[in-house]
Amino acid sequence: MSERQSEPHGLRDVTALVGDAVRAPSMHNAQPWSFRYVTGDHLLHMRADLTRAMPRTDPRHRALYIGCGAALFNLRVAAAHAGLATEVRMLPDPADPLLVAVVGLETGTDRTAPEHDLVRLHPAIRRRHTSRNPFSERDVPEPVRQVLREAASGEGAELVFSDPWHADFMLKLVRDAESRDSLEPSGREELERWTRLGAEADTAVDGVPEYAFGPRPSEGAGAWRDFAGRRQVADRGTVAFERTPHLALLGTHGDRPADWLCAGQALERVLLEATLAELATSLSSHSLESSDLRELTRDPLSSMGHVQMVLRVGYGPQGPVTPRRSVRDVLEVV
Repeated sequence: MSERQSEPHGLRDVTALVGDAVRAPSMHNAQPWSFRYVTGDHLLHMRADLTRAMPRTDPRHRALYIGCGAALFNLRVAAAHAGLATEVRMLPDPADPLLVAVVGLETGTDRTAPEHDLVRLHPAIRRRHTSRNPFSERDVPEPVRQVLREAASGEGAELVFSDPWHADFMLKLVRDAESRDSLEPSGREELERWTRLGAEADTAVDGVPEYAFGPRPSEGAGAWRDFAGRRQVADRGTVAFERTPHLALLGTHGDRPADWLCAGQALERVLLEATLAELATSLSSHSLESSDLRELTRDPLSSMGHVQMVLRVGYGPQGPVTPRRSVRDVLEVV
């Protein structure tokens, strides 16, 4: 029997699991997580990293926990692919809210079998990239929408596709959020901290590099944050985008850290399903960063409690690969 077979959750396996986990999306690609593997107990601790928090944009750390939830879901998918069962305890210590989850890793047994329904999602982890490019006007078929709804529901969240009138209204909210940011120096400082221009974009390990900004819309505003802000970006270009983007709201009943983690896992499950369905995706939390705009984002025809993310889906080019910190920088083994 090989070393890998005799020790199915050894260091190489844990490194691979974390390598998949960190490919999750996070606000401004800040990657606000760290991992600690306790070898003797076969436990992987996942922590939120407040050094990568955004006090002005995300003062409650809602988006930070959503990013951690997305990484946790990738970890579950990677473990299932490796034939490992996971026992996940989210927020296990009330006295330590930064301990996002403790994940037990074991070989599959009748009692703790791998989540086999997740295995088919594994190839999408490395294919999924945020796309801020134009999508076609082609509609997303109802059977595909239903798959995405069920993906969100499977993780305890809700996904609602917006009617065209509500999508148009949400674009107005994004423009409102852009205007507010332009008037607040603290907002611009946070944006500039997490964007990478020029030569820095080529060596970045986090943040949003200029090659991932996407072109400027030739008319109106996009359904997402313009990461360039007031700065000029060479060779960026201006093109026409779809007239009415296909937007969906991801929400939860509650609005506390446990709900944000739930939303993050649901978000990543939706994104991976969308990737397998050959859909391109991008995310927008811009209109959710102010309490008044966030309340307006809710679809009045929906019973959704709290909107946690706005998704844009459609048929178009996938976005570029964005930088990631190496596993050795986020994983400690004891």
